[in-house]
Amino acid sequence: MPASQSNPARALDGKVAIVTGGGSGIGRAIAMAFAAEGAKVAIAGRRREKLDETVAEITEAGGTALAIPTDVAIEDQVSRLFAATQSAWGRLDILVNNAGGFAGAPTDEFPLQMWKDMIDSNLTGAFLCCREAYRVMKVQRAGRIINIGSTSAKVPRPKSAAYAASKWGLDGLTRMLAIEAREFGIAVSIIHPGNTVPGVWSGQEDKVKHEGLMDASNVARVAVLMASLPAEANLYESIILPVSMPFLGRG
Repeated sequence: MPASQSNPARALDGKVAIVTGGGSGIGRAIAMAFAAEGAKVAIAGRRREKLDETVAEITEAGGTALAIPTDVAIEDQVSRLFAATQSAWGRLDILVNNAGGFAGAPTDEFPLQMWKDMIDSNLTGAFLCCREAYRVMKVQRAGRIINIGSTSAKVPRPKSAAYAASKWGLDGLTRMLAIEAREFGIAVSIIHPGNTVPGVWSGQEDKVKHEGLMDASNVARVAVLMASLPAEANLYESIILPVSMPFLGRG
C-alpha cells in the first residue's frame, strides 16, 4: 500500500492498559477509546456480563481487550488483575482508576456501612490498584496512572459525605503519588468530571439536567490525551464539565 494510503499511527499503539470500572459509564468509554487508539485493554469490574459486552464491542471494531472480573476493594482480586494483564501482554503502561460509585444521605442519617462501602470502592480500591501499578511501573521505570475524580473534590454537594470524602482523598493520593513516583518515570494524574452520562447520574438525569449533562466520551478524550503524551510530559489535572454546569460560583 502506498504511504499516502497507509493507516495513520494511533496515539496508543503498542500500549497496555488496565481500566477499572470498565464495563459501563466513563470506564467503558475510556476502554473503548483506548482500544480505538491501538492499546490492548484489560477491563476490570464486578459485573462479568458488562465486561464481556464491552470486550465484544471492542473486538468487533478490531481492537484487543480482555475481561477480568475484579472487585477492586479486595486485595487478592487486585493482585490477580495485574498478574493476568502481565501474563497476557507482558507489561503495563497505563492504569485508569475509574471503579466506584455514589450513595448519598443527610450526614446525621448516614449509615456507617454505606460510608465504609463508599470509601472501599472509591478510595481503597484506587489505592490498591495504584500500589500494584507502581510496583510494575517502578521496575519498568515508565508508566502512567490516571485517576478519575469528580468536581465534588473541588465543590461538593450536600448529603454526599462519603462520596466527597472519597474523591478528596483520591485527589490527595494522586498528589502524593505524583511526587513519589516521578523519579521512576511514572506520571500520575487526575481527571475531575462534572455531570456525565452514562455515569453516576445514569437513571437520575432529571435531578441534574437543569445544570447540564455531557457524554462520557468527552472524558475519554481527555484520558486519551493524558495517556498519549510524551514520556517526559504530564497533564497533571483536568476538570471537564458541561459549559452550563454551575461549577464556578456553585456555592
